Parts: sequence; C-alpha cells; structure tokens
Amino acid sequence: MPYVNKPRPYKKEYRQQITRNEHSDRMERQRARRAYDKKGISRDNKDVAHLKALSKGGRNKDGTRLESPHKNRSFARKPSGAMK
Repeated sequence: MPYVNKPRPYKKEYRQQITRNEHSDRMERQRARRAYDKKGISRDNKDVAHLKALSKGGRNKDGTRLESPHKNRSFARKPSGAMK
C-alpha cells in the first residue's frame, strides 16, 4: 500500500489526470462501478475490465465486465517474452 504512512495526495492526482486528459475516462469507469453496485452485483475481489482494452483502442462506452485482478492485469506475450 503506497500511502500507509502519509495521506494520499488527491489534489495532485486530480491535477495529473486533468493534464493527461484521463479524468473523463476515470469518471466513466466509476459510473460502471456504480451501475454494478446498483444492480446488486458484488464486485468483491474483482476488477471492472473493458470489453476491448483501452490500450488496444477500446473506449469506456464500448462496455465493461467483471474479471479477476490477475486476468485483467496480465498481458498476453509472444514466445520471445515481448507483449503482443
């Protein structure tokens, strides 16, 4: 946990999100989380993942699903070890 001995710098993180044009994407993910909560779907030990990864041209509006953190955060690799 990175903020164990000091408070989390929320204002700094917000400014960085705005600078990188990430804020609207983060808000879309938060809306997806709230939608799952509203439907009564448990998100315990799950990540909200995009149907098409953002890194592969996907968008937040394309849809989301729940996945295990391991599956959501792992990358497919070529035999050489490089990412696909």
